[in-house]
Amino acid sequence: MIADITRRGFIMGGTLALGGCVQAARAPVEPLAPAIPVDVRAMYAALPGEEFPIPAVDPSVVDPRFWRQVVSDPTGEPAGTITVDTTDRFLHLSLGGGQAMRYGIGVGKEGLAFAGTAIVARKAAWPRWTPTANMIRREPERYGPYAGGLPGGLENPLGARALYLFQGGRDTLYRIHGTNEPWSIGKAISSGCIRLFNQDIVDLHRRVPIGTRVVVLAHAPGEVLG
Repeated sequence: MIADITRRGFIMGGTLALGGCVQAARAPVEPLAPAIPVDVRAMYAALPGEEFPIPAVDPSVVDPRFWRQVVSDPTGEPAGTITVDTTDRFLHLSLGGGQAMRYGIGVGKEGLAFAGTAIVARKAAWPRWTPTANMIRREPERYGPYAGGLPGGLENPLGARALYLFQGGRDTLYRIHGTNEPWSIGKAISSGCIRLFNQDIVDLHRRVPIGTRVVVLAHAPGEVLG
């Protein structure tokens, strides 16, 4: 009888031990990155009502500092001013009251071709894109076929919206626009001007009128674009 109880106790103890192992094995694994906040996922959700429905963006493809957010305004500019910082990869829209809406940006070689003050002289939804002469000369096989322009759409390098900067009544050829390469936000890339997530350029385009003042800060020297 004692032997039987002992045997049953051993079996039960073994079962508990095995149960503990199984339970430990099924414990949730910590994610490699923090969970994306619900409001951030909503901010970068799909926009199905667009002429060309915009798919959702996975915010985790970039560092969280490049997500759209309200911050203390570092620019000192009056409300309604856009400030483009190509070195730190941020665009600030001054809101007043010491705050600004900050957007992460990707910067291309054309984005470094201008520094100073300009105005938004034109706004476009789903703009047509035409590569510059420099782009065609630099990469003729890649850009030559599009010398006549490319209609707006999800495959268009300008994305869902574009803001066109003029200075003294003349086109600077400087564009603030969307992108179909969301992973490029926060990076230096080989071509293009100033690119934002499509969701972010739609938001910025809605906020700023024609005539908006834009300050483009001089880029820190020495950086090589990819």
